Amino acid sequence: MSEGDAPKLIIDDDWKSQAKAEKERLAKEAEAKAASKPAGPGGAPGAAGGMPEEVGFVDLIRLLATQALMYLGAFPDPQTGKAVVALDVAKLNIDLLGVLAEKTEGNLSEEESSAMTGTLNELRMQYVEVARAVTKAVDEGRIGPGGEIQPGAGGAPAGGNPLGAPPPGV
Repeated sequence: MSEGDAPKLIIDDDWKSQAKAEKERLAKEAEAKAASKPAGPGGAPGAAGGMPEEVGFVDLIRLLATQALMYLGAFPDPQTGKAVVALDVAKLNIDLLGVLAEKTEGNLSEEESSAMTGTLNELRMQYVEVARAVTKAVDEGRIGPGGEIQPGAGGAPAGGNPLGAPPPGV
């Protein structure tokens, strides 16, 4: 190639200032958008889907507590609409919270420690109540030893809860 055929290199230094200005504009828009969003769960500004932008220790406590409550029959199964009572799984989640409390003792903020203690105490009390209700229902023949509802033996009340009482925490 001769020198006349070589491509010319044009350097545009303006792109740096344009990129910087665009970055600042986007940052201001993001700040304005975050300030206008309603508070999400836990009081923090919400991200997409109502989820908190940052997750913390209290969110972990809530996750494990929700799992325990679900298996204590507090929430109906979305597919069947019936409460699920699985004491072994509920106990596992409560025990996991207990291990977490033990391993983090002395390293939690006052809010985290209070949330952990209160949640564990409440879950343990609800577990005992549900376990007693299940034992009573088995003794009365309303449910079988394997958890199946016994037809004709008092049956399950409307809503599919064989324990005859509203789920704990509801």
